[in-house]
Parts: sequence; C-alpha cells; structure tokens
Amino acid sequence: MITSLHNPRIQQVRKLQAQVKARREAQAFVIEGVRLAEEALHACWEAELLLFTGQLDARGTAVVEGFASRGVTVEQVSDTVYKSISDTATPQGLLAVLAMRSLPMPLDASFLLILDGMRDPGNLGTILRTAAAARVQGVLLGPGSTDAYASKVVRAAMGAHFRLPIQTLSWVQIRHTLSASPLNLRVYLADAAGGIPYTQADFHQPLALIIGGEATGAGTNATALAHARVHIPMPGGSESLNAAVATGLLIFEVLRQRGM
Repeated sequence: MITSLHNPRIQQVRKLQAQVKARREAQAFVIEGVRLAEEALHACWEAELLLFTGQLDARGTAVVEGFASRGVTVEQVSDTVYKSISDTATPQGLLAVLAMRSLPMPLDASFLLILDGMRDPGNLGTILRTAAAARVQGVLLGPGSTDAYASKVVRAAMGAHFRLPIQTLSWVQIRHTLSASPLNLRVYLADAAGGIPYTQADFHQPLALIIGGEATGAGTNATALAHARVHIPMPGGSESLNAAVATGLLIFEVLRQRGM
C-alpha cells in the first residue's frame, strides 16, 4: 500500500491532474470514479496505472481486477494519499492513469463538430458527451479551447473520450481536414446574431458545425470557413444561450432532419 505523499507515482498523478504540459509530455491523463473506469475497461483503453482505496464496493473491486488481469499496475493507497490526488468533491476511491490517444477520424464523416475557443471545462465536457450520444463522427478543437483531457472535462464528458474521435488542431489542420473530405462538407456557423433559423437550414447534406466560445463567439479563422450561418430564435429576448445548450439543440436538429 502506498502511504507516502511523496511517492513518485503519486507526485506524477498530481502533476497530470494539474498541468496541461505534464499531460502532453507524458501523453497520459487521469480519470476518476468507478463508472469512468468501467467505460475505459470496456473500451480496452490502454491504462498505465490504477490506484484505489480500501473503501471500494464489489463493482469497484471488479474494475480493479479487470485492469489487473490485463497486466496494468494496480496499487492500493491510503485514504490520505488518495485525497491528495483526487480532483473530485466526493472521491469514490478509484483513479486510473490512461494513455492519451484519439480515436481515428472517419475519412468519410458526414457530421463533424468544430469548437472555437471553448474555454469552459464543464461546457466542453457536456458538448463532448452530447456529441457522443448523437453519434457525431468527430470533434475538432481549434486553438484557444481548453484541454480536452483536463479532469473536469473528462468527468463532464462521461466516457465520450472512449467513443468519440477528438482532435486538437491548428486552423491550417482543420482546413485541411475539411478539404480532404470526399463528401464536400458544408460548413455552418452558429451565430446568435445572424443567419437563418436553425430549423430552416438544410442539415441533410454532409456538414460541419462550428460553435464559438462562450465569451466572444467564433473568431476570424472559424468564420472564414463558414458557408452559411444559423441561429436559434430566442423570443424571450435573451442575448445568447449557454454554449453546451445551444450545441445540443443544433446537434439534435441535425438528427431530426436526418430521421435518426
């Protein structure tokens, strides 16, 4: 059992929880909780380390045994040590360090999501969760968005990372991804102040949908990609909607039009 706060593995986990740089250098990220660990286990996601406390129930113990059977390093830690590395208000006593990798982006994707300057971790995680639920085929994160592997994002995404291709790219790379598609994707920009009502847009065709950040909306690089703009009518007079709420409405309008 690990009881020292200065154990090298504990110090590394603490860095991965707190630092984008550490995650990128190690190409690893942290998940917490039984449900997320189950998702990773069922997805056969590569794990580097699993830490747990003695408070686990049978469900959590089964997850630990599942990772151990795959040769993953499994260590029990004291409650004090676990609290020092947990990023949750109510720790469940199970934490895993996973390899940072992205699922491959389909070359013939007919529905992509592009996020520009999405800085709020909760909103980003919720958007990823919604996109995975709706079977969006890939999410492209433009510069200025928060790290998709930050702990708050991963928690809010509820396992979307294991089902949804997510790539952080430059605008040059995003433009190349769109132009490389054989489906001639039409790019729609969500704009609170202009464009046609979203229910009047033709979402049957292959498309990419751009959602701007909460504070300033889409930037010039994002708007330059758009072929058309759509908005969500707000008869109540609000200036805008929460980014995650707006994204959900637009995504499921695409599904509605496509009869899914």
